Amino acid sequence: MTEQAPSLVVHINGWPGSGKLTIARHLAERLGARLADNHTLINPAEALFERGNPLYRSLRAAIRESVFEHLVKASAEQSFVFTDALSDDAADARAFQDCAELARRRGARFVAVVMDCDVEENLKRLTRAGRSKQHKLTDPAILLDLRAKHRLLRGNGDAVIEIDVTRLGANEAADLIADGILA
Repeated sequence: MTEQAPSLVVHINGWPGSGKLTIARHLAERLGARLADNHTLINPAEALFERGNPLYRSLRAAIRESVFEHLVKASAEQSFVFTDALSDDAADARAFQDCAELARRRGARFVAVVMDCDVEENLKRLTRAGRSKQHKLTDPAILLDLRAKHRLLRGNGDAVIEIDVTRLGANEAADLIADGILA
């Protein structure tokens, strides 16, 4: 009898516009995982309320909680890839811990990926066509302010992979991350 490898919960954290979703799509396909990018959880609340409205925050939290409770019950073999843009503040650290807790509750291996790229490339990617249709950040001034005032959250996991994607294509970055996970 062969022992089955535990499922994975992979959390990819990077600046808005750094290529997380594109890379995560390739990674999820390579791992046979389901993808829950941060906009899957944010956009329903954003469609109904402005970000400053307390109902936005409460709906966003309720959606996240419901999704995570359902994922705990998913097939034990199923793996999940998440994307986020989390900084090193307390609220973002709690959001990261939600993923770590999901992995613990599922008995899954938790992999934290920190994905960075240089500012110039980040600005190019941020302003690419199609991002605004997905309700993604496209304002260079906001990105520059975020990068000036915050650092990317570097959380702990069973494995931590840090990768600079400045000069990498999405497939190449996904392959490097997958190699780090499967090593």
